[in-house]
Amino acid sequence: MLLERQRIAEDLAGQIAGEVLSDELHLQLYATDASTYEIMPATVVRPRVTADVSAVLRYATQHAIPVHARGAGTGLAGGALGRGIVVDFSRYMRRIVSVDERTVTVQPGVVHADLNAVLAGRGRVFGPDPAMSEVTTMGGVLAVDASGSHFPWYGSARRHVRRLRAVLADGEVIEIEATGAGQPTGQAAAQAPGIVAPSRTEQLTGSVAELVRRRREVIQARSTTAPVDSSGYAIARAVSDDRVDLSQLLVGSEGTLALITEATLATQPIPTARGSQLLIFDSLDRAARAVEVLQPLMPAACDLMDRRHLSLARESDVRYELMIPAAAEAVLLVEHYAEDAGELQAKLERTTTALRDDEGLAAGVYTAADEDDEALLWRLARRFVPTLHRLKGARRAVPGIEDIAVPPAALPVFFRHLQDTLKRHEVTASLFGHAAHGQLHLRPLLNLAEPDDIRRLEMLTSELYDKVWLLGGTISGEHGDGLSRTPFLSRQHGPLLNVFRELKRIFDPAGILNPGKIVPEPGARMSRDMRRVAAPPPSDDPREAPEVVPLQLNWQPEEMAHAARQCNGCGACRTRGPGTRMCPIFHFAPREESSPRAKANLARAVLTGLLPAEQFARDAAREVADLCVHCHMCRVDCPAKVDIPKLMLEAKAGHVAANGLRPHDWWLSRIDAVSRWASRAPRLANWMLRNRTARWAMEKTLGLAQGRKMPPLAPRPFLSRGATRRHRKPCRDDGPKALFFVDTFANYYDTSLAEALVSVLGHNGVGVYVPPSQGPSGMPMITLGALDAARKVAARNVELLAEAVRQGHTVVTTEPAAALALTHEYPLILDEDEDARLVADNTQEACQFLWGLHQRGNLKLDFDPLPCRVAHHTPCHVRALGVGEPATNLLRLIPELRLAPLEKGCSGMAGTYGMKRANYRSSLRAGLPLLSELRTGDYGLAATECSTCRIQMEQAAPYPTLHPVKLMAASYGLSPRLAREMAKHLAAERDGEAGGSA
Repeated sequence: MLLERQRIAEDLAGQIAGEVLSDELHLQLYATDASTYEIMPATVVRPRVTADVSAVLRYATQHAIPVHARGAGTGLAGGALGRGIVVDFSRYMRRIVSVDERTVTVQPGVVHADLNAVLAGRGRVFGPDPAMSEVTTMGGVLAVDASGSHFPWYGSARRHVRRLRAVLADGEVIEIEATGAGQPTGQAAAQAPGIVAPSRTEQLTGSVAELVRRRREVIQARSTTAPVDSSGYAIARAVSDDRVDLSQLLVGSEGTLALITEATLATQPIPTARGSQLLIFDSLDRAARAVEVLQPLMPAACDLMDRRHLSLARESDVRYELMIPAAAEAVLLVEHYAEDAGELQAKLERTTTALRDDEGLAAGVYTAADEDDEALLWRLARRFVPTLHRLKGARRAVPGIEDIAVPPAALPVFFRHLQDTLKRHEVTASLFGHAAHGQLHLRPLLNLAEPDDIRRLEMLTSELYDKVWLLGGTISGEHGDGLSRTPFLSRQHGPLLNVFRELKRIFDPAGILNPGKIVPEPGARMSRDMRRVAAPPPSDDPREAPEVVPLQLNWQPEEMAHAARQCNGCGACRTRGPGTRMCPIFHFAPREESSPRAKANLARAVLTGLLPAEQFARDAAREVADLCVHCHMCRVDCPAKVDIPKLMLEAKAGHVAANGLRPHDWWLSRIDAVSRWASRAPRLANWMLRNRTARWAMEKTLGLAQGRKMPPLAPRPFLSRGATRRHRKPCRDDGPKALFFVDTFANYYDTSLAEALVSVLGHNGVGVYVPPSQGPSGMPMITLGALDAARKVAARNVELLAEAVRQGHTVVTTEPAAALALTHEYPLILDEDEDARLVADNTQEACQFLWGLHQRGNLKLDFDPLPCRVAHHTPCHVRALGVGEPATNLLRLIPELRLAPLEKGCSGMAGTYGMKRANYRSSLRAGLPLLSELRTGDYGLAATECSTCRIQMEQAAPYPTLHPVKLMAASYGLSPRLAREMAKHLAAERDGEAGGSA
């Protein structure tokens, strides 16, 4: 198999402009998606142009190798998985080709939300809205004929197709006009003498027309009465008025007939007015009966959520707790569109009257008051599936039967059958649905590491599907058939399945395009190729004993495997929307290995034996792990709260334990020691930081980026200054007491920040203790995986800090990374150390501490005005602390300070990441939205709590970036030098404004 992979990769690499991946690690990252399946591909291709796709398919046909198209990998049925060549469109083919007044032309890798963001500037929208819009690609939308919540208003994707460019199995590129005026079905083959041979598109149209003519009775006899149905091939929809529209066949075909490389789609005007309501019910049956009452009111959307999802929502956000009573068994989220506010208000009132007053079905109604309120309601629906993965225990919300659709009138009957079936099989499940069109997403909670639960899933699925068919429904409403539903298609479609086989042979005679989807292969079962979620059972033969993975953190392999398994592959971590943090590296390099999901898959594969135990020691794994910069945004923003930074810390530490630190990483991990040595000759050090030749030498020897502007060293470290002598002993007085933990930046570079904090604390009656023997936080060591050195630093700090905490001190630091190290990282790297937990529980970032004083009424408000517009960036590590935005709150207390919070994502610096030559350009690209705003915005100053964010911000901004504590000190009048500097910048700002006015 290895030789075959290498041969395929070598052959393709010489034929295409895109990338070809064949190493074991990268293939494993493409072995899964958001489904329950896992299949290792032979090769992964990332095409750049249509010609690449054509070359891949020609090669695959010649060598009988299957080909599987993939977008974001968010499919729930395993439709993008297979043992052949995976073609990943999301890396390069993600261009919006053109936009006009009514249509847009896109490549398959364009993200749905990105498309709508561009269209919004023209007052237009692409209506079908899959739940994972922020990451789902348009190729995936077309592959499964996606629809979403707003199907009642917009229909599914195929309704909006106007033109397709596709590549057939033999590599030929065809163009298809979706006019519905194709080849007449009764005149398929005849050609008059002297007429040129028909084009390939005409040949296909003729063959399809002939197939339809022969099998018309079967096609007409096997149809559902459900409003949505994406199961099988849409032959009935493709033929109307005796004409064939090939585009209707390709949309929804899951890449089994051809690969779409460009699509022209119709767009719609954005509704003038829209409003949302949450209808609350005391039973699921009442909610189901309410759907029929709602239909004459023509809602644009109507989503159903059950009690389990509502309980999780209330736990995650107090706002849901306030709007949804604990007794609620179900809710309907209803949205109406209208031409104006008056018409909208009338629709909302009619809904309330009909459901609550006239029929008495709804126990309560919550109407969104504004756009923020509407966004809150729709987050409730959008985060349904990932939120379920927060549930504790081995059981997980399993996809597979999440795409049932029945006629809306049959919902009450189906729900009663569903409850009886779940009870009989002793299975708990959660239910979400687009109720207006009978689309139901059912998630049973099962442990797929247990064979009994896998069998239970199959039996449950079979029983429920029988009822679906009896009610005239379909097993696939909008997610495609994939691996999970294809084995059941012979029961849904009967003789029509043979028509599907004939149709596939017309387009794909060799059967290479995504085999096993829609047309079942012999022996197909729902339970084949399930994802491995646990290590293989021990063998009696010692020679077959599984390899032991040596772990560096304080946990067992089973615990780490469970943490990795928390990731359900939903792909939410692939979001690149403006203002989002999630993963700054994926933002500028949208490739699978950059995504947090890939890191979880890497860890799970090693711990379950799919990759060798020594994988963490290999450079390939380290390259993937290094794409995690330890910002913790994936942990914060992941709906399932998967701790990717901890998993990647384990991977980095495993590599360091086996290979040692790389030279450039060594000095970055010891940045505090380097600063200490440099501080002995600060003038020389600062000259070197400014001198071009010295910077060139440092880039070559230390890897420090020559273009990176570094802050100058202070003449003397803060901890060695005489001013700290009176604070070198623990405070004995009553009242609040703080131990100032001085990290590297404040100690060696920005000593005025340390002085400002001591002054502000003293001004507010807080006793300050600055122990001179304290060390750095060690966060650079932790981030780079140098855990042996980090443990020594952490143990020394914990011994000192824990004693001060017992004496009543709170540990306070100006550096968010240091606060995160003390609160989150130390308990991980110090085995079961109670003192480490004590320090973690009593450590606060400086602004957090000061805001706490204000909340208790102990912060003095004698601020002098600072008439300045300040752009404030909240660092990732502050968000990771989970303390809100205390700096923003503090700065708003200062008179005349006009605060402008920057919601532009990560700065891109990511600690020491952006200091390295290898990462310099990448860090600037990651922070481009923020840096562009600083460069072009109308601000007098910038502010941030993070020292490395400050370095990055001052790289771009024409004005200083200050810590919020320094602004407080200046406003208090505690720092004359800082006040003078501020006055100078404020005067410059006023002069600039006056000049602009003139």
